[in-house]
Amino acid sequence: MSVKPTMNMKKKMLIMTLVLVIGGFGSALVSLINIMFVHGEEYSKMAADQQSMNTTLAAERGNIYDTNMNILATSATVWTVYITPKDIDAEDDPEKTRQLIVDGLSSILELSKESVYNKTIKNTSYEKIKTQVEEPEAEKVRKYVSDNKLGSIVGLDESSKRYYPNGTLASTVLGFVGDDNQGLGGLESYYDETLTGVPGKVVALKNARGSAMPYSYETTVDAQNGHSLVLTVDSTIQYYTEKYLEAAVKENNATNGMCIVMNVNNGEIYAMANEPDYDPNEPFVIYDEGALASLNELTEGTAEYNTALNKARQAQWRNNAISDTYEPGSVFKIVTGAAAIEENLVNTSSSFNCGGNITIKGTKYNCHKIYGHGSQSLAKIFANSCNPAFIEIGQKLGVSKFVSYFRSFGLTELTGIDLPGEAKSIYYTEKNMGAVELASESFGQTFKVTPVQMITAVCAAANGGQLVTPHLVKQVIDSEGNIIKSNDKNEVRQVVSKSTSELVCDLLETVVNGGTGKNAYVAGYNVAGKTGTSQKVDQKDETGEITEYVASFCGFAPYYDPEVAIIVILNEPHGESVYGGTIAAPVAGSILSEVLPYLGVEPRYTEAELAAMSVSAPNLVGKSVDVAKSTLSANNLKYKVYGNGTEVTRQVPAASTTVPAGGTVVLYTENSGEQKKITVPDFKGMTLSQANTKAASLGINLKISGSSLSESGTLAYSQSVAAGTEVEMGTIITVKFRYNDNVE
Repeated sequence: MSVKPTMNMKKKMLIMTLVLVIGGFGSALVSLINIMFVHGEEYSKMAADQQSMNTTLAAERGNIYDTNMNILATSATVWTVYITPKDIDAEDDPEKTRQLIVDGLSSILELSKESVYNKTIKNTSYEKIKTQVEEPEAEKVRKYVSDNKLGSIVGLDESSKRYYPNGTLASTVLGFVGDDNQGLGGLESYYDETLTGVPGKVVALKNARGSAMPYSYETTVDAQNGHSLVLTVDSTIQYYTEKYLEAAVKENNATNGMCIVMNVNNGEIYAMANEPDYDPNEPFVIYDEGALASLNELTEGTAEYNTALNKARQAQWRNNAISDTYEPGSVFKIVTGAAAIEENLVNTSSSFNCGGNITIKGTKYNCHKIYGHGSQSLAKIFANSCNPAFIEIGQKLGVSKFVSYFRSFGLTELTGIDLPGEAKSIYYTEKNMGAVELASESFGQTFKVTPVQMITAVCAAANGGQLVTPHLVKQVIDSEGNIIKSNDKNEVRQVVSKSTSELVCDLLETVVNGGTGKNAYVAGYNVAGKTGTSQKVDQKDETGEITEYVASFCGFAPYYDPEVAIIVILNEPHGESVYGGTIAAPVAGSILSEVLPYLGVEPRYTEAELAAMSVSAPNLVGKSVDVAKSTLSANNLKYKVYGNGTEVTRQVPAASTTVPAGGTVVLYTENSGEQKKITVPDFKGMTLSQANTKAASLGINLKISGSSLSESGTLAYSQSVAAGTEVEMGTIITVKFRYNDNVE
């Protein structure tokens, strides 16, 4: 029997239906709101990822040029080999396809099969197999992919790799980049954003299987290439600097060495070198032989080895010229002297008496000359590098004025050089400096500055009194060569007057012309400067004796119109000498002897220098022996004749070769027979006279280089051809001489 629903029952059923409908729509509405507004961005991204494939187009990193537009760092096209693992399972025989990929790519790219296989089984649309693949390997991959019809799964993306065509040249200045082309040191790091540019991308739509759709569905956003840097660095000057610094570090068994060559007037850095250095093309390879030997004593892979390896890498990447502080020693006397002259506390009429020591508040300070220098003028205390005299000057200045000039010369602040990792100086503030601390700082001890701070301060003392900002980048240019930015001279402040600066230049010339810096002498170029030999007071042996020193020289040329400044530092030398005047000054002299003529600085020779100048060998081949003899005599050259013919068939040295005045030209006639050979003697330790006599007796031409063209007080310490080498008679051998006073 059926029951007919009542009106009340119908109402209840309608209400329940409405509740269910409204509830269902409400739930759907809540879900829709949750999808659209709460998680909308997240789901949109997921949808885009499912529907599109993004490929990054790397921007080409800008070049780095030297001041003459020679390339120091550049980028070349390389390739990233990738696969699309999701597409493998869509193949007719996935395992066969997977095996082809593993076998081919592991062999061509020299990778383990396991590493390639693990990427083929990932559920992703893009996996890098290897980055920075160069063209020969890339071409092999293309051929393998074509031959095995893997083009829908294996691809190559264009990228770039950084190259440094000059190897180790300026490595600590340039820095290097990582695998992702990010700058990891030096200018590469400091100007990374400028050099990098903006990457582009290719957006390709994907079908339901996750495979790329036809090219008509692609959108490309072009990359914006990075800007390039034009440096103030000159590759030729950098080469000379590194050449002589490297030799000095090895000759003196120093822990490391630093050198900066700088424009006195505008702060442009011509060269900045650190030894040992490294090759930025292979920055993770250890180049320091000492560090490498220490590593080889450890077991590779151990924690101890890994720690030592990381330490060695960090050490070779470090730009000590800006990142390390040191006690400048007597080089700092330039600042003390300039401050006192500016304050009218000393002048050319001032007199100083040195008895070998001076005592300040119970603390005794010795002069490097045990019995003292006696009575001295202002010029003499600079030339003699007399500590007691400069302590006396420091006391005259007083703490407040001394601290004021120390600050004004830029020694309490960063120079602002455009490189990462510039260190802060360590010094006494006015509040914690007393008479004893003032005494020590007056001659360059008990505080630390960076080499770049010191040379910048010396430039201010030499250039008319202006402190300028040192810098390495002259211009930023785009890919078309348009100048985006120029770094011009930045004058920080006037430190001393022009008249003070001129007097300081005159005084520092006496240091090189007969004082402690005479090993920096360069004929015709009037070098001025100051030597320094500082004690590393934080390094002592068990008896309390200081065991390590820093030898340095900082100067400029010509003294009457300064153009080029240089600082040379040899850290912890362990050779025959530790004194700056003996081992650092000759390095500065050698570098300046190459750099000044290269820059076109006009020499001013004295009569004595002109008399000792070299001459150009005349062309005597084809001339009669008698004519050849008379021609050589007229040019102040000697001769040796071999053979009894009447005509010269060959000569040594050849025509136009620069021969020392009074040197020998060997003449061969038509029947002279074999070349005349001699064995090169060891000139080291000889005086100039002894070396000349020995060379003349053998028929060798001796080219004198080093501290002076004068004989007095100099000994040979280096020669261009090793002792025991056989050379042809008449060969020119350069022998370097230096003073061995063993003073600062």
